[in-house]
Amino acid sequence: MRIRLLTQCLIALAAWPILSLSAADHNAALEAQLAGFWAAYRDAFPFSATAFGADAPRDRLDDLGEKALADWKALLHRHHEALGAIEEAALSKENLEHLQSFEWMLRNEAALLAHDSQFLTFTTMGGWHTDVPEIILSLPYESEREYRDLLALLSGIGTYADQNIALLRTGIATGYTQPCATLAGYEDTIRSYTSEQPQDSAFAEPFNAFPDAMPAPLREELRAQALRVIDTTVNPAYRRFDTFFREEYLPACREHAGLSSLPGGAAAYRALLRYYTTLDVEAAEVHELGLREVARIRADMQAIIEDVGFDGDFAAFLEFLRTDSQFYTTDEQAYLDRVAWVAKSIDGRLPRFFARLPSNPYGILPIPEATAQRSSSAYYLPGAADGTRAGQVYVNTYDLASRPLYEVVALLLHEGVPGHHLQFSFQSENENTPEWARFYYFQAYGEGWGLYAEWLGREMGVYNTPYERFGRMVLEIWRAARLVVDTGIHAKGWDRQQAVDYMLANTGLNRQNIVAEVDRYITLPGQAVAYKYGELKIRELRARAEQALGQDFDLRRFHIAVLEGGPLPLTVLEEKIVRWIAAQPRGDQH
Repeated sequence: MRIRLLTQCLIALAAWPILSLSAADHNAALEAQLAGFWAAYRDAFPFSATAFGADAPRDRLDDLGEKALADWKALLHRHHEALGAIEEAALSKENLEHLQSFEWMLRNEAALLAHDSQFLTFTTMGGWHTDVPEIILSLPYESEREYRDLLALLSGIGTYADQNIALLRTGIATGYTQPCATLAGYEDTIRSYTSEQPQDSAFAEPFNAFPDAMPAPLREELRAQALRVIDTTVNPAYRRFDTFFREEYLPACREHAGLSSLPGGAAAYRALLRYYTTLDVEAAEVHELGLREVARIRADMQAIIEDVGFDGDFAAFLEFLRTDSQFYTTDEQAYLDRVAWVAKSIDGRLPRFFARLPSNPYGILPIPEATAQRSSSAYYLPGAADGTRAGQVYVNTYDLASRPLYEVVALLLHEGVPGHHLQFSFQSENENTPEWARFYYFQAYGEGWGLYAEWLGREMGVYNTPYERFGRMVLEIWRAARLVVDTGIHAKGWDRQQAVDYMLANTGLNRQNIVAEVDRYITLPGQAVAYKYGELKIRELRARAEQALGQDFDLRRFHIAVLEGGPLPLTVLEEKIVRWIAAQPRGDQH
């Protein structure tokens, strides 16, 4: 009966809009629509789905051709229209959350595609040319089929490169290019993935590490094919991209840093702010919130400076932290050893703060050399939902003299546990969550949880020195300053140097990090404001739950309520937690 009902709903969806569903059918209709959307996404963007840990085809890259993107825009529109036939009052509370999240996603993804900022297809943190090898090298290869899928995918890199070049050419035609000041030396990130000899290519690495059980003749056949594809397709594609970048893109780079300097740029930036915060916010209020948060955190930092008895002002203390050798190591293995020790010390505290934990483990790796100079201090790559690939926390070991050890604890709390690794694992491992939601990323929710995890570390007892506590505040004020700088650049006409100067004066980050971060905000407008908005909302909801429940508040269950069921827009998360509070048992009910 259940199978027949879903089949009927799928047939109805195929002839959108949905016609005359009874109240009992609305839940099944929504579930069928969500399943249909995921199937379409998985087919159109298999590589992106794989990167987020989904079980998706591994033999091809995403299709970024003009027709494919037009078809995708039309599909978003049709799905949005179809939701109008589903009655919210007839849905279960879980499906109501799914509908609200799905509607938000459809509407805001379409809004982004309506602006020319879609043609900014790379940032200083990377682009297709770095993402493809990073994901390829993160995947397991255990069977002949997986190696043959990889060969097919490598054969498609030429087309993928050309599609990205076509999008960037459209950006040139519309004025939507990245600013010149952020692009010095960027061609090195492209050239690092070409090789004079195919066997020296990073793309050859999987073909140098076959499973022991694979017969030698098959290994040789697969390796020979791989080297041929690298030589005839992959390297030429990267060289075409390098030539295009130097001869066409660089001469067309824009002078002004801010998006609002471009035609339609102000509207594009408003759409980006709403996309990344999942709230209806304007640049002016984002800027003011940032200024207030910077002032608050500065006061807390000053208290620590006084507690340690430092003889000097804020600027002098920052200089002390940036230059004193006690806070740094120049040995990569020593740095990685410290990261690993901190990670395991956090792991052991998790059961006290979470009613249950996901099953997938995580590892620690250095950020690839090709992108490390322009990358952030650390980031996370999700594992596979089926447990065949662990999550990975990447830490930056480039220029270790600029990477203080007192920031390691907060970085691991955010990127590892209880931050992104728990968040992504809860999201992907919950089979009761619709597939699309298991692999979609609401930025304010995900990055807000990561920043909340840094704050939670105080209660977990993992900040052992005043300098580590100050290091947490360095990272927090960094996230608050982002609100000021991002809106300053893209809405208030700040130039790159103004942004750098503000960060130098108000955060404890060193110049190397600050320059990389400012270039990130310039080339990826709006994304950096998500963190603070999400963190403040989660803290607000926790305070509301604590006040309402009093001694019946269970922090371990609250954290599961926030994480379970996948990511949500902040407005939907708030409604979910309000319902959770109302459903909790009180002492007088026991």
